[in-house]
Amino acid sequence: MRHLVPFLWRAPRVAVIRLAGVIGSGPRAGLSDEAIGPVIEKAFRRGKPSAVALEINSPGGSPVQSSLIAARIRRLAEERKIPVHAFVEDVAASGGYWLAAAADDIRVDASSVLGSIGVISAGFGADLFLKRHGLERRVHTAGRSKSTLDPFLPEKPEDVARLKAVLDDIHSAFIAHVKDRRGERLSDDPALFTGEFWLGGRAIALGLADGLGHLEPRLKELYGDKVRLLRYGRKRGLLSRLGVRIVEDALGTLEERAHYARFGL
Repeated sequence: MRHLVPFLWRAPRVAVIRLAGVIGSGPRAGLSDEAIGPVIEKAFRRGKPSAVALEINSPGGSPVQSSLIAARIRRLAEERKIPVHAFVEDVAASGGYWLAAAADDIRVDASSVLGSIGVISAGFGADLFLKRHGLERRVHTAGRSKSTLDPFLPEKPEDVARLKAVLDDIHSAFIAHVKDRRGERLSDDPALFTGEFWLGGRAIALGLADGLGHLEPRLKELYGDKVRLLRYGRKRGLLSRLGVRIVEDALGTLEERAHYARFGL
């Protein structure tokens, strides 16, 4: 009944959204706009929290999904005039940093990994394997670029140039997002947008983060010792909880470990 009596004091409430895992759109992705979007909407819209905190632990992934999630956070923050604080655990790199930059300020652990502001495309070429085994790849297309970067054909310089142009465009969008969100806090270090990554203290010096700090102590410092933390995150489906999707979950874990391994984690 307390909420029906307007003059009774209520402790400040902060909605905490956990953004953890590889960012992607596939069925094994830890984070996607489709999956986490409703969680974000609920965190901003349920009551009116004093703030929203992002608990981030992501090595990155899809640039499109990173952009969609970050844009959703910014839209809701501006519509509802709610400050957003980011707290980085092990890593906020590549797309993970794209998410962190959506916050108004970023706090890190001294050993958190931040940065990797770049874009990568990787794959395998099997044309020599086919040749050694007497196999011939036959491809017929309507449109000269339809078989771009076919892994079973020798790599073509024009295909590589076309891919590089696409990667450069995505990189430019990433840089623009970081500059827009971090502004004058960023240093002029030429390594900032090369894809390098750094630990917490160096990331702070470069302007990628605002200081050291962990979620609960920092929120108590900002909103008082009585602050209530309301946690929001993805719920696992019934089949996953029962262990039915063991093979799929195992594949997802291997893929995720590969992403984290890039940062020594």
